Amino acid sequence: MIVATRAIDFRSFIVMDVLERAKILERSGMDIIHLEIGEPDFDTPECIRDAGIKAIREGKTHYTHSLGISELREAICCHYTDKYGVHINPDQVIVTSGTSPAMLLIFSALLENGDEIIVSNPYYPCYPNIINYVGGSCTFVNVHEDDGFQFRPEEVAQKISPQTKAILINSPSNPTGNLLSPERMQRIADLGPYVISDEIYHGLVYEGREHTILEYTDKAFVLNGFSKLYAMTGWRLGYVICPKAFVRPMQKMQQNFFISAGSASQWAGLAALNKAEPDVERMRSIYDQRRHYSIKRLRELGFVISVDPVGAFYILARAKHLSNNSYELAFEILEKAGVGVAPGIDFGANAEGYLRFSYANSLENITEGFRRIEKFLEARNL
Repeated sequence: MIVATRAIDFRSFIVMDVLERAKILERSGMDIIHLEIGEPDFDTPECIRDAGIKAIREGKTHYTHSLGISELREAICCHYTDKYGVHINPDQVIVTSGTSPAMLLIFSALLENGDEIIVSNPYYPCYPNIINYVGGSCTFVNVHEDDGFQFRPEEVAQKISPQTKAILINSPSNPTGNLLSPERMQRIADLGPYVISDEIYHGLVYEGREHTILEYTDKAFVLNGFSKLYAMTGWRLGYVICPKAFVRPMQKMQQNFFISAGSASQWAGLAALNKAEPDVERMRSIYDQRRHYSIKRLRELGFVISVDPVGAFYILARAKHLSNNSYELAFEILEKAGVGVAPGIDFGANAEGYLRFSYANSLENITEGFRRIEKFLEARNL
């Protein structure tokens, strides 16, 4: 059998390669500290679980409207009005089975073959994979460590061409944990192309305040979901807010590819928006404690962090003094220290020589992970 070229050329998600190797080592009896994956270690809050169970018991287990249940779409609009002061029509909201399907819908509806999307480098690894899969291409703009890995709008402007359909922003960012300033967001919105704003880490901000792109332009797509803020990764629930002209085309794709998001998950998501704020505040406070500790400890170990990350649960730390091959270094740390970390190269050529550390793990495990890395570095320097 001949496998399709697009499947052969599809890049792996290296963080998952690290995790899968870690799982093999664990099955052989090795204890692994996981600092590689961006998954909350908290259980889904009880009020959300109760809502999901209640939905199942009430028989809300069938297909929903392809756009999502109206109650959830209305609650999403209320959330954006209350938090950001923007007004959205529920008919602009498409509820999806996580943000990855949402990306597929957006890129498929927006891109003809050869069209371009401007993407920062470093970037979330799935962006170029999905863009390329639907026939588009990425135009990369390097962002810089000393600038908090923020887009410089003047450099973005230089990359705009007749093929540019959109500029993709992610604030707070994976892998850097940094925020894009409101001034830069406004300047990017003023450049002309659509802006696709990945807002999945909104709510996980510890200094300053995050902003939605909808504060600055209506010519925008918003990606958001419940996995990170509400510790609901396994519920597979996200959404898109999009210009009205794109709703019907994306709805037709949703009908064909996915039919609808999971019904019980949608009712759980409604409870998340309406009832889970105390749980969110508790988790955010714990993340912030871990953030402060991790930044301090990484610097003590010799890693370079020029600008403190203030959002999400990631730190992208420079490790060029150890190796310029982050892939080999990450697997060496895994095999010899029993700690999973993400190699910078997974996030683009401009992140080579860096490692991403996730603090979505307990402080006890983070402390032990850094103790092991310290021993590894001491032995490596002998």
